Amino acid sequence: MISASELLTPAQLSIVRARSDWRGLWCVVHAWAVIFGSMALFVWLPNPVTFLVAVALIGARQLGLAILMHDGAHGVLCHNPKLNNFLSQWLCAYPMMAETGAYRRYHLKHHAHTQQAEDPDLILSAPFPITKSSFRRKMIRDLTGQTGYQQRKAQILNALGRPDWPLERRLQNYWTKLGRATICQFVIFAILAISGHWYLYFALWLLPFLTWQQAITRIRNIAEHAMVPDSNDDFRNARTTKANIFERALVAPYWVNYHVEHHLMMWVPCYNLPKTRAFLIANGFGPRIETKSSYAEVLRMATSRPENEDKPGDLAHNARRQRVEGTMGEGFKPSDETA
Repeated sequence: MISASELLTPAQLSIVRARSDWRGLWCVVHAWAVIFGSMALFVWLPNPVTFLVAVALIGARQLGLAILMHDGAHGVLCHNPKLNNFLSQWLCAYPMMAETGAYRRYHLKHHAHTQQAEDPDLILSAPFPITKSSFRRKMIRDLTGQTGYQQRKAQILNALGRPDWPLERRLQNYWTKLGRATICQFVIFAILAISGHWYLYFALWLLPFLTWQQAITRIRNIAEHAMVPDSNDDFRNARTTKANIFERALVAPYWVNYHVEHHLMMWVPCYNLPKTRAFLIANGFGPRIETKSSYAEVLRMATSRPENEDKPGDLAHNARRQRVEGTMGEGFKPSDETA
């Protein structure tokens, strides 16, 4: 792995490694403000257009909460460790049915073995490219809630433990794995119920969570590591994807698109990643960074497999065998990689 001191000057390193309690807090507040603001927009102007806009914006901010949890797992969301952990757990991870510690243990293996056989996320990138038909099936499953339903079902069954366990043991296991996350769901429901709009929990919290958030999480997974040029090159075993204002709002919140920069220096807070990229380019490393101009370009690459090689497969969800507490990398494992 390349040392950061080989990439940036001491002054540059001091700038990009700086963590801010206020910036971390602002990112979390911003995510929740967009979520509740989108709900308020629909209540104010209830029609199909504002409903779809709200679903897309909320789903993107739900992914944003997972991204901020990711920064919390790296310990860089805030300068104060207690504030970092509180925000990451209670305002980011638990609302997303995730857990920072479990995610951290899983995710650090990905950083230690990026694109190698030991990488637990390799399953997310290895099948690509796929056919357009295969990608269409995946998007249909995501946008109709099938992916989200199967993931949450596997997660809940895992938390409940074995059917032959005594009820007390099953409930204790559930509390250990999902108890606090469940409390957060009740709190969100209570807030909306007190506001007089309890139905928004189902229409504009659960629905985006199970649909749009799933679809853009898949797109993010594809963009970050699928079809990278060189699995052994720190500049080319991940990908940075340029994002315009609409992509940042609907697909790539909180600078998640700067993925090469994150892998080169995983201790850089997400809000400092654009500055990190600017320093790398200024220092002459720009041509080495694997970069694509848009998510559309990445998806064209990802769906370049010939249609005559399309072979639908039966889906077998792997959440009970892998990490079920996190959300950043979960997905379906096809029985055939071309599914």
